[in-house]
Amino acid sequence: MEKNHPINELMAETIQKIRETVDANTVVGEPIHAGEITLIPVSKISFGFGTGASEFGGKAPKAPGDNPFGGGGGAGVKVSPVCFLAISGTNVRVLPVEVAPATGVDRVVEMIPDAVTKISGLIEKRKGGE
Repeated sequence: MEKNHPINELMAETIQKIRETVDANTVVGEPIHAGEITLIPVSKISFGFGTGASEFGGKAPKAPGDNPFGGGGGAGVKVSPVCFLAISGTNVRVLPVEVAPATGVDRVVEMIPDAVTKISGLIEKRKGGE
């Protein structure tokens, strides 16, 4: 039977902690009841992890198990709110969470729907006036 290497345990521990942190309840949160309205938070999750190891071998490696194990691991989780689902009776609305654009290009892309709506409104007014 193969000996279990410490790096395997390190990776298993890191992945288990990520599983404990990130689950379906993190993406779709617990409903919040406010009178007759129910709000359900929806989030986006990003995560990553890394693990490394070494046995400190030299030019004349020693027998397995004689070298000290050296390793490390880490993980990061980012939870970003996306929107709320607002439920009132049989009506459901999506209430987006406004996030500041990161770049000028993002700002321009966000402005396109409003610009199209305004231009369409102007065209309709001119057609109605003729």
